[in-house]
Amino acid sequence: MTDTWPPGAVWVVVPTYNEAGNIERLTGELTALFDRDGIDGHVLVVDDGSPDGTAALVTASAARDPRIELLQRTEKQGIGPAYIAGFRHALAAGAALIVQMDADFSHDPRDVGRLVDAAFAADVVLGSRYVPGGRVLHWNALRRLISRAGSVYARAVLGLTHRDLTGGFKCFRREVLESLRLDDVAAAGYVFQIEMTYRALLAGYRVVEIPITFTERQVGESKMTGGIVREAAVRVPRLRRLRRGSTGA
Repeated sequence: MTDTWPPGAVWVVVPTYNEAGNIERLTGELTALFDRDGIDGHVLVVDDGSPDGTAALVTASAARDPRIELLQRTEKQGIGPAYIAGFRHALAAGAALIVQMDADFSHDPRDVGRLVDAAFAADVVLGSRYVPGGRVLHWNALRRLISRAGSVYARAVLGLTHRDLTGGFKCFRREVLESLRLDDVAAAGYVFQIEMTYRALLAGYRVVEIPITFTERQVGESKMTGGIVREAAVRVPRLRRLRRGSTGA
């Protein structure tokens, strides 16, 4: 770490649905990272009613370590609404920085400190698979094509230059999330990632990319579906309407 954030400043928001095979290890590695790097942080798990006992495991972990919290939702509503709920909770708790990441170890917990460090000079930090130094491990050709095509499509339609617009490993400064109209963010699937970055850019915030290694999950099932891809194809062009808004927010 290059400096120290205020106490309780860094919150890591992790949405879950049937992640019982991953969540205890993930929360443990994140709190160990906080200790190692001097991050005074919290882990907020936002669970959408997982039937596999994910919430119970988080509750047990929280009883052992108060830096771990559970935000329990009653049903699966999509990654976008889960993140919005988590962002609101973290902001209300006084977060200065909010990191979002997947629960399945596709995002390396050890990279959280790198995103936090990068936020000293940026408003939004994207963990990027597609800048020099970034890479993807253990994806088949179809998944690689869908992911790259999604970013290329979004860049072309929205006129952006950032390379990884569909990734879900990010760090936001508090003021970014406070200024955006979170109630207006309607995306439920992975187009949520594109929309949040686009809104931040339209609002004039500095968005930077740092390279990460993305690794395909080893435990559990992917949440990617055809419906998520179709939602992105339809919603990305609609995002251009935000240009008419006052700050993109």
